[in-house]
Amino acid sequence: MHQAFVFMKLSEFTASHFAAAVAALLVSYGSSAVIVYQAAQSFGATPEQMNSWFTSLGLCCGILTLWFSIKSKVPVMFAWCTPGAALMIGMSGISLPQAVAAFMCAGGLMLLVSASGWFDRLVRLIPATLASAMLAGILINFGSRVFVSMQTQTLLVALMLATYLLVRIRLPRYSILLMLAVGFLYTAAAGLLQTDKLAAAAPALQWVGPEFHLGTIISVGVPLFVATLVGQNVPGMAVMRAYGYDTPGKPLINGSAGATFLFAPLGVFMVNLAAISAAICMGRDVDKDPAKRYYANILMGVFYLLMAACGGMVVSLFAALPNELLVALAGIAIFGTLQANLVAAWADEPTREASLLTLLVSASGMSLWGIGSAFWGLLIGVAVYHLNVKTSRK
Repeated sequence: MHQAFVFMKLSEFTASHFAAAVAALLVSYGSSAVIVYQAAQSFGATPEQMNSWFTSLGLCCGILTLWFSIKSKVPVMFAWCTPGAALMIGMSGISLPQAVAAFMCAGGLMLLVSASGWFDRLVRLIPATLASAMLAGILINFGSRVFVSMQTQTLLVALMLATYLLVRIRLPRYSILLMLAVGFLYTAAAGLLQTDKLAAAAPALQWVGPEFHLGTIISVGVPLFVATLVGQNVPGMAVMRAYGYDTPGKPLINGSAGATFLFAPLGVFMVNLAAISAAICMGRDVDKDPAKRYYANILMGVFYLLMAACGGMVVSLFAALPNELLVALAGIAIFGTLQANLVAAWADEPTREASLLTLLVSASGMSLWGIGSAFWGLLIGVAVYHLNVKTSRK
């Protein structure tokens, strides 16, 4: 990896790589940092331990993203399991040491599934058109929130949207970056930046020894494993396949699951493949050459490490920005990706009915037994696809 990195020139990194990495970072942190914070609170974590959660998560995600992106020359991005964190919010009667043991068990189960080869076989069952439909269904919600946010910050969102659309006519590579700059400038000028919420805190790592408790493993570890497998890793791998990247899933899942198992005592409750934020770094807007899109992920890995260095400042940093800016940036940044996936979802006529159902279910936001709509969209779509295949053969 070191030699590959040495031969890369700084001049090869473009503004579009930087903009995609920034957008992915804001989507990754802006939509979930507070959720992770609340999950840590549920287990009685102290401020120092919460600091350790964000420091260790940033380090793990950054190192994994850098290592696999440079090694494979493919846009690979890792993140923490936001649905899993959401499941843990409000849990009571569970100590942090017991939760740590559950995190380790969840990581161990994921490692077992990956090492057995079952994960790769599962992903191969999903046609690329259905993966595109699933992602389009999820992204429609993100895209539509842009216009909902106009209700409360009309001028801010309108300026960002206008900047994006106008700049794309002449300078498409700089559209997201300039849109972000306009959003920040307006935020500062309008007094929307809440500097009083910024709080300095050095990064910290604090070890919490695991305390194994069967009830906690069943109530925390098993749901966390399921949420990560079907809500993060399977969609994350499907997104890569949809963009034509055929990197084997086994090393990626082994790496993230192993990191979870080893560093859970520091606060790494679950690391997995990213899906929505990863797609931001895979589209044509990032680079016309698919072989160079991983440059954005290299920058993303560096940003992760910088965020780890911020430690306890992460939550306060995002709390200082208006929510409408984060929503608008996340939504507008995926316009190109959404369009590409909608086109890809309908590319193969025999799979269009299955793609339609996948898109509708994924976009619905439904949740059954704690499992999100992305999984159910894929499950229903794959079932309809294989049913149609069998029927057509008769």
